[in-house]
Amino acid sequence: MSIAVVKPSYSSSPASAAASRTGAATATAGTGPLLAVTGQNLQAPLIQGGSVRYANLDYAASAPALCDVVDYLALVLPYYASVHRGAGFASQVSTSVYENARDTVRAFVGGRADDAVIFTRNTTDSLNLLAGCVADIVADSSADVVYLDIEHHANLLPWQRLPHRSVPAGTSLAATLARLETEFQAGSVALLAVTGASNVTGEILPIAALAALAHRYGARIVVDAAQLAPHRKINIAADGIDYVVFSGHKLYAPFGSGVLVGRPDWLDAGPPHLAGGGAVKEARLDSVSWATGPARHEGGSPNVLGAATLAKAAEILAVLDPQQLQDHETNLHRELVNGLEGLPGVTVHRLFTDSGKFPGSGTIAVVNFSVAGYDSGLVAAYLSAEHGVGVRDGRFCAHPLLRRLGLPSGSLRASFGAGSCTEDAQRLIAGVAALLESGLGWDYVVDSGRWVPADDARSFPQWAPNTPGTAGAAPCSTQ
Repeated sequence: MSIAVVKPSYSSSPASAAASRTGAATATAGTGPLLAVTGQNLQAPLIQGGSVRYANLDYAASAPALCDVVDYLALVLPYYASVHRGAGFASQVSTSVYENARDTVRAFVGGRADDAVIFTRNTTDSLNLLAGCVADIVADSSADVVYLDIEHHANLLPWQRLPHRSVPAGTSLAATLARLETEFQAGSVALLAVTGASNVTGEILPIAALAALAHRYGARIVVDAAQLAPHRKINIAADGIDYVVFSGHKLYAPFGSGVLVGRPDWLDAGPPHLAGGGAVKEARLDSVSWATGPARHEGGSPNVLGAATLAKAAEILAVLDPQQLQDHETNLHRELVNGLEGLPGVTVHRLFTDSGKFPGSGTIAVVNFSVAGYDSGLVAAYLSAEHGVGVRDGRFCAHPLLRRLGLPSGSLRASFGAGSCTEDAQRLIAGVAALLESGLGWDYVVDSGRWVPADDARSFPQWAPNTPGTAGAAPCSTQ
């Protein structure tokens, strides 16, 4: 039987209006959104009745699209056509959009003039592509790929197919660099694969120092910047990064596009990522001459709209004052951490004792926490159903890291960005406080591995299927 109890009070007023859709904000950092994003005033139905503005604190999974990106998509769509080799007007326009997107992305990450820009499906796809190219390198040199034990699965699993060594991160960044140096001294290393910022705790690694370490021992470095790129300026030429990868869906762009940017020699020497049309110079019935450059790894019809919107999002972020964005997120991060740490039984989880103190380190807009006595999935379901707050729960595709933190069954993650406001953080804090003070206001059950409200009478929008598809999906608590 469901218990329809409403304990806390809810505000349905929207957050302060978004500032300019092109960059400069009128709101004070940490109070209102810096950029307009889709769904900013989306109403979420509450289990006890009524609705409230949805507080989206799940940016680290997929960030909402920038409104300017959506507007740009509307301009491009009438010209959407297959790129390359098309004589028609729309095809020529689409080809221009697609190829110029490479220049925009290269500039966004401070790339070198000869750096290849290869569009992929996502960060995972980019890292698998690079792993395919690195395979022959490590085989020929009897060298290994080295990575830390804190990596997202995307930067962990592809390297396990190659000669590799995993290095446990230290309790500080200084100790972590020392451990890596010891590992480099122990045997030949071809590639150091590291995250730019943890998708679990948001802590930023000192990329320039890591790149210098790798180069000192004749190795290269690849940075998984899926979390870093939306929040901090990247300069691969200045920092000595050899390869960087990230995704459009975390960079305020829809349509499932990713990118790999970096030195072309290994990419041209490696096997094509996808054997198919567009990747060849000449194909015969029993042999083939492969293309070089990005075409080598972009077999098949490319995701033109994905590349276009990723590049447009990069262009918009590039004109935003980096310090303004950092201040905005720092204020929100401080608000949320201070609020959560002030609640009894709430623990905010971190990896390193010197985050923000070690040169090149810091924290992006991610906070990981747990509530004593409550399963993380239950807390997430409660926050959504009773407070209209969206957070992530589970193991965040970083199982070794969660075990390292002593959280084998998972935790909670709140994440935000340029479209977030102070009210989002305050709503989360108030929701957790209400849980600790008064308990659950509704009955919850486990359905297909997920906590859900019992006897839930709410429905999806009329145009949407009312039951999320679960075929072939693992419960989110195991992700």
